[in-house]
Amino acid sequence: MEPLAAKIRPKSLQAFVGQEHLVGSGKPLRIAIEKKHIFSFILWGPPGVGKTTLARIYASALDADYYELSAVSTGKEDIRKIIDKKSSQESNRPKVLFLDEIHRFNKAQQDFLLPYVESGALTLIGATTENPSFEVISPLLSRCRVFVLQELRPEDIATIIAHTGHAMDNEAKEWLARMANGDARQALVMVENAFKLYQEITVESLQKTLQDSTLRYDKKAEEHYNTISAFIKSMRASQPDAALY
Repeated sequence: MEPLAAKIRPKSLQAFVGQEHLVGSGKPLRIAIEKKHIFSFILWGPPGVGKTTLARIYASALDADYYELSAVSTGKEDIRKIIDKKSSQESNRPKVLFLDEIHRFNKAQQDFLLPYVESGALTLIGATTENPSFEVISPLLSRCRVFVLQELRPEDIATIIAHTGHAMDNEAKEWLARMANGDARQALVMVENAFKLYQEITVESLQKTLQDSTLRYDKKAEEHYNTISAFIKSMRASQPDAALY
């Protein structure tokens, strides 16, 4: 079954929430999408703030052949296959590659990308939670614009969860918006799991869901990264009780 976050993912800027400094009226990424400017860029920001969604909206606006890979599991051969693949319509449609966690690519892998980005054979959209100035080689970075994404505001999270179709009172919305710490994906996962487990979205069911996920903690599985992410965000937000929990 398709996850809730995928079901309600925006397909246009009109439905996109947050990052007004990039996609608001007259802002750089909105202009690029509306005017179909073709260029490579890197989206730098925390998890769950819209990096993948913006990449898809951009590629759709260009009517591009779009490819989505994770640097964790991608090698040179995967890139080569995309370069060698003919356009689906035998036309000059651009090839847009969204490379998630681009900071995981080593220098040799980034060097391999460079000539294709430089020639325009590939339009690269890199996504990273790390500072690209330190994680992306200078020649590749110089051929990309860098857009910095910010954590979503509580009101942004509230707007997003309002689109889930699940009824919840204002207290639950406010609790969830605070607990998500700017990460829309985390908020949607909690809504989905709470409804699956308890068939209702209340502060109590959300708290139980959070506790259940903590009890399932496994340092070799996804809960490890969820827990570390929640801990870091709690510290950044100066929430000592949440950080200790």
